[in-house]
Amino acid sequence: MFEWSETDVMIRDAVRTFVDKEVRPHLDALDSGEMTPYPIIRKLFGQFGIDAVAGEAIEKSLAREQAKAEAVAAGEPAPEKTKSSGASPFAGQESMMAVLIGELSGVCMGLVTAMGVSIGLGATTIMSRGTLAQKQRWLADIVTMRKVAAWAITEPDSGSDAFGGMKSYVRRDGDDYILNGQKTFITNGPFADVVVVYAKLDEGDGADKRDRKVLTFVLDAGMTGFTQGKPFKKMGLHSSPTGELFFDDVRLSRDRLLGETEEHRGGDGRDSARSSFTAERIGVGFMALGIINECHRLCLEYAKSRKLWGQEIGRFQLVQLKLAKMEVARINVQNMVFNVLERGRAGKPPSLAEASAIKLYASEAATEVAMEAVQLFGGNGYMTEYRVEQLARDAKSLMIYAGSNEIQVTHIAKGLLAQ
Repeated sequence: MFEWSETDVMIRDAVRTFVDKEVRPHLDALDSGEMTPYPIIRKLFGQFGIDAVAGEAIEKSLAREQAKAEAVAAGEPAPEKTKSSGASPFAGQESMMAVLIGELSGVCMGLVTAMGVSIGLGATTIMSRGTLAQKQRWLADIVTMRKVAAWAITEPDSGSDAFGGMKSYVRRDGDDYILNGQKTFITNGPFADVVVVYAKLDEGDGADKRDRKVLTFVLDAGMTGFTQGKPFKKMGLHSSPTGELFFDDVRLSRDRLLGETEEHRGGDGRDSARSSFTAERIGVGFMALGIINECHRLCLEYAKSRKLWGQEIGRFQLVQLKLAKMEVARINVQNMVFNVLERGRAGKPPSLAEASAIKLYASEAATEVAMEAVQLFGGNGYMTEYRVEQLARDAKSLMIYAGSNEIQVTHIAKGLLAQ
């Protein structure tokens, strides 16, 4: 793949029309927190039929899984496997999603993070780890955005040491579990209807806390002892609500433990989270491309229209240098995105180390391009009405989001040294 297909371009143009009509007029309200991103995401899903497609995909997937379970229970041969029940509801539409993510990110990246965490992390974790009953209970509402999901792993004292520094814990109480602890920097946390929570199992045996088993639970808003904090004030990504979660003796029945077993066939919660890390870091590449494309567009328009000393600033060599470097970054990141899409179609998705490499390069490129865009605009670039300052604030989050870039270096090196 070396360019977007005709279908991709058609989708891109349709998304741009939607963005111009439904997103740009509300940018100030979204950036101030006056408006949450969820009504716009739901309108997007409805207008493009994304909710219907996702809902139908989940319905068919769960019907196949139900038929297989009934066949096994009756001692009959299981139906022929056509698709993994743990597949994404958007399987086969990755190119469309890449276009959608890129176009939205270039205007309001908070919409993408809110949507991506809810579906790409929340729903996907339930889909890959949950029992049939758990999938039937939560998935349809999340993938259609009728309900918003959060994915809670980060804690105040853990940061990049997500598992070793994890202090949130559950202890057994009969057939139930009791959850205590705190999570922070949780996207959608303040408004989530459903929350996927990672916590360590305290078996009271004095074992090293760093090595305790990590379990994954699903909570619903309003449960006794579960408190969702108010949205944080942040440098950027203002349109994506982020907050803290508090757990004070939250009683969890076993049907809230994903897989309903502590011995999941795919490993404990660490393995579940690592799989999500890969998808999340690839998504950063898609978002970075959106930021770069928008900065590139705005800077070209400005260089052609802004005049100093009687000529367009695009005639000045230092301005041309900035534009040229933006074009190099655009080509490089776009090629990374194309490579991911092609490998996905071939059934050879990037490893965690490769996803970390994409995240590291793309996030740094997007941040550099956005900061250069502010510089190119000069004093105007520092003003909110020209939007490049918002892009710069949002782009910086990509170097921290989905694991800081420093930790990406470690993952890349481990992958290389393990070869």
